Amino acid sequence: MYLELENITKSYGESGNRTQVLRGISFGLERGEICVLLGPSGSGKSTLLNIIGGIETVDEGRVSIDGDVIGSMSEKDLSGYRRSHLGYVFQSYNLIPNLTVQENIEVGAYLSKKPLPLEELMETLGLLEHREKMPNQISGGQQQRTAIGRAIIKNPDILLCDEPTGALDYNTSKEILELIEEVNSRYGCTVVLVTHNDAIRRMADRVVILRDGQIREEYRNETRTKALDLEW
Repeated sequence: MYLELENITKSYGESGNRTQVLRGISFGLERGEICVLLGPSGSGKSTLLNIIGGIETVDEGRVSIDGDVIGSMSEKDLSGYRRSHLGYVFQSYNLIPNLTVQENIEVGAYLSKKPLPLEELMETLGLLEHREKMPNQISGGQQQRTAIGRAIIKNPDILLCDEPTGALDYNTSKEILELIEEVNSRYGCTVVLVTHNDAIRRMADRVVILRDGQIREEYRNETRTKALDLEW
C-alpha cells in the first residue's frame, strides 16, 4: 500500500473532559487512487485528513506514505515533507487577495523543486483567460480552480481535499469534481477527498464511511462513475 493508516486514535480536551474523535482507524490506499472519506459533521473525517497531511498528530497509531512514517519525523522534516509531497484544497479558498490568479497559483510553485508547467496547468484549469484577474473579479468556482491550481502546481504525490465543493452550487460543484478527476488522471496524484455528499462516493476508487470516529464501511468501487454523470 502507498498510504497506510494503522489503528489511528485521536482525542481533544483535558483528561477530565476529553472527547475521542477517532477510534482505531485503519485502511490503505494504492498510489493514484481517488479515496472519498464520507460521513456527517462530527464523524472525524476532517481530523483524519489533517492527520494524513501531517497537520495534526495522533494519540496512537501509525501513518506511513510510501514507507515514510509521518509520526517519526522531526518538525523540520515534517514541514519539508508537507511542502514537497502534499497539496491541500479546502472549502474556503484562502487566496491572497492582492495577487492575480496566476500569481496565486505561482505561490505553490515556489514551494516545489519539481513544479508542473504553469501554462499547461492553467489551460487544464480553464483559467488562462482569467490569469490577470484578482480573486474578487472571478466566480467562486474559478476561485476554487485557482486554489486547486496552487495545490497541484507543486506536483504533489497526494492531493488532500476538505469539502472542496461545500461552498459551491450544484453545477459548479460538478465542474470542480470533474477537474479533480482530470488532475488525478493527468498527473497521477493520489486524491483523498472529504465530503458529506453521498453521491460523490461513486466517483472514487475507494470509499471509507465514517461515523462517530469509526469506520462503518470500507469498499472499492468496481466501476467509477464519471463526475459529469453524478447527480444529487
